[in-house]
Amino acid sequence: MKIVSAAEMREIDRVTSSCFGVPSLTLMENAGTAVVAFVLERYKSAQRITVLCGKGNNGGDGFVIARKLHEAGKSVQVLLLADPVQLMGDAAEMFRRLPVPVVKALSSADLHQESVQKQFDCDLLVDAILGTGFQPPVAGVYAEAIARLNESHAPVVAVDIPSGTDADAIIAVVGAGSDSVARADAVVTFTAPRPAHVFLNMTQGPTMIAPIGSPEDAIASDLKLNLTTARDIADFLAPRPADANKGSFGHVLIVGGSVGKAGAAAMAGIAALRAGAGLATVATPHSVLPTVAGFAPEIMTEALAQTNAGTIGMRSFEFGLLDSLVEGKRAIAIGPGMGRHLETEELVCTCVERYRGPLILDADAINAFRGCNERLTGNGRFVILTPHPGEMARLLGTTVDDVQKDRLNLARSFAQEHHVIVVLKGHRTLTVAPNGTTWVNPTGNPGMATGGTGDILTGIISGFVAQNPERVFEAVATAVFLHGLAGDAARDAVGEHSLIATDLLGYLPEAFRRARADAKAASVHVGS
Repeated sequence: MKIVSAAEMREIDRVTSSCFGVPSLTLMENAGTAVVAFVLERYKSAQRITVLCGKGNNGGDGFVIARKLHEAGKSVQVLLLADPVQLMGDAAEMFRRLPVPVVKALSSADLHQESVQKQFDCDLLVDAILGTGFQPPVAGVYAEAIARLNESHAPVVAVDIPSGTDADAIIAVVGAGSDSVARADAVVTFTAPRPAHVFLNMTQGPTMIAPIGSPEDAIASDLKLNLTTARDIADFLAPRPADANKGSFGHVLIVGGSVGKAGAAAMAGIAALRAGAGLATVATPHSVLPTVAGFAPEIMTEALAQTNAGTIGMRSFEFGLLDSLVEGKRAIAIGPGMGRHLETEELVCTCVERYRGPLILDADAINAFRGCNERLTGNGRFVILTPHPGEMARLLGTTVDDVQKDRLNLARSFAQEHHVIVVLKGHRTLTVAPNGTTWVNPTGNPGMATGGTGDILTGIISGFVAQNPERVFEAVATAVFLHGLAGDAARDAVGEHSLIATDLLGYLPEAFRRARADAKAASVHVGS
């Protein structure tokens, strides 16, 4: 699903009407209907509902919402923050159709009137003051109304976007969550998300993206930004051919593990199988091989030479051992549990220079290139990096804070300069192609901030790449989505505090099931 700017969204609406014959009034009616459907499902018990409306099209959506909630038997009032004579176009038409009481507040003095103040004492507030076309800051009666909304104890559903938010923002600004921006317990937006819907923490609840009549051909964007949805990955979840065999789905090689960290390589191996790879071999130091082999009987193992620190040593190249293991593998993952050792780091760099891939580099395989990232390049093949912010900071020679302040641009710059795929992990994990195209992942939760979940991701990526050698970038984005969805399923079962990495292995099948079901849904949800 494309992420579009506010200006692009206005153009989409214009094209939908002018080129595809969908009247703008129909788009507004459909938008209001989508919000009402969400409210009636999510807030069934809310009886007294106040819809706060501005004078623009966001207010027009609010008028539709008020009418339809009234038709559904709710007690509805509209608080209009403008003189009705200021309403124009579709908003004016929807105002004329209102069957519910309207209270006007045109000034600060009006907001202090008892008839206005009691509008905020209700079961639910609908914020239809300002939409995504608005540019901050908020001033005047709108700003004061937002402050009153934030003081209210009623839950708030934002129409399109919480009022006062910059729709094109990708980094939270000072004032977000204050009286200059409306709080929201849920957001319902339309057609396609704007950057703020994806990158800003506007709500602790869901953000729903509802179709309202714009055809796919009308949705264009120059941002090279996409939100991964179940519909986008549906092809990767299709039933397998009846005559398939294990060779049909690829053989993954995991190179990793060390004394004390054998579990990381083992988890990556079993995750590759859970993701659908036909075979998985873990090549690991000989002293930890029994531990890896004991993790799951489905994993095959190969012993490699080790350093005196119990990490993989350069002698693993002797007699062509590692070369022979790489031969015939559709995906090679290097790094899980590998540990830091100068000889091991040189082995990693040699592998990257020697093997054509696809290569997935994780953890200490990424750290091996700190201070020498010029050695890290795609060179016409697929090299996939999966850093967390700390590893990205070491790779770039900067700080974690600097990475977090500019995640998108830093990941894009590195991917483009080094011709690699970058999976920058964290809240809204980014999957960036060498040309800068970026898929933003909406799945996952804070319970996944625990040791080992990155190793599981490496395995899932390896498994999907092995199955889809002709669509590597899309396979990586799919793996990231399902990894987060498995985390969400595990959270639902065990809670965020108790979630551990191996829970994701058990709930990956549930992630597949949820993704298949969600791919058939009309609307898209971001968040809980």
